[in-house]
Amino acid sequence: MATSATDAGGMAALTAAAKKEGALNTIALPRDWANYGELIDGFEKKYGIKVAVENPEGTSQDEVNALKEHRKDGRAPDVIDVGGSFAQSAARQGLLAPYKVAAYDKIPKQQKDGQARWFNNYGGYISIGCDAKRVKTCPKTFADLRKPEYKGKVALNGNPTNSGSAFAGVYAAALANGGSFDDIQPGIDFFAELSKNGNFIPVESTPATIEKGQTPISIDWDFLNLGYADEFRKKGADVDWRTAIPFDGSFAQYYAQGVNKDAPHPAAARLWQEYLFSPEGQNARLGAFARPVLMDAMRKDGTLDTAAAAKLPTVEGTPTFPTEAQMERAKEAVNRDWAEAVPG
Repeated sequence: MATSATDAGGMAALTAAAKKEGALNTIALPRDWANYGELIDGFEKKYGIKVAVENPEGTSQDEVNALKEHRKDGRAPDVIDVGGSFAQSAARQGLLAPYKVAAYDKIPKQQKDGQARWFNNYGGYISIGCDAKRVKTCPKTFADLRKPEYKGKVALNGNPTNSGSAFAGVYAAALANGGSFDDIQPGIDFFAELSKNGNFIPVESTPATIEKGQTPISIDWDFLNLGYADEFRKKGADVDWRTAIPFDGSFAQYYAQGVNKDAPHPAAARLWQEYLFSPEGQNARLGAFARPVLMDAMRKDGTLDTAAAAKLPTVEGTPTFPTEAQMERAKEAVNRDWAEAVPG
């Protein structure tokens, strides 16, 4: 199958083939995550292609599993959106097709696979969300989270053995506690300590658990915490959700896109990628506080929504990312040690 739109006969030919297929299978794309609601609606309206979303609240691991489990039955996801380590794992297992979107050369080198099997689309920084109505003084650093006043209040967005955002929370905690990209153990130890002293609760944080007061402090991506604050304001919820990016554990990650090698709708899968990497798709990410991977390139060529970009929280320095080998070793450590270190 085509490895670029040019290879497919140009964008017009790719679009025609995708419209003929008429459908796109996706998985684990909640509408309130990085503006997927607007992106799905926009794609359907623009191309008349129906987007199905299986298991909207699923994890990155669920996505990789679905590529394998539904390989030949037509129900497999055409595309995936996963944390970096999961994209690399799927590529190593031979599950992804090489495809270069039109903007491929503008994606920073460390944010794409050299063989174009995956490429980052949007991302953010690990942050600490806090309900100021239920927490007297909101924490701003990982060090703060050790304080006795946060007993029974601290949560992650899932389990780090299968959730990209929770895994990143552990990596950030490692950086805040003397660890490095080569050593995630201090992050596991940090949560083991919080679990032992009763501050950490093994409840997956969601807007529903926040609103009920179950998870008044949540370590999660800044774009999700900022988006939740907007959501609570709009619906008049009794929540005053604030977001802080901890300077002691600054960790950025971007989420990667990939095309299923056995995609039931191969043309639609590739058109979806072109849409997500177009100025329209990238600016939509900003609408939900996510940082588009092409932000610098778009700023230079004048296609960036600068008003939306100005609303992003400021961060210091240029983000750095673990290598594939570092990420894999960190993942192995978390998979091996998390359940015993942090029961629940």
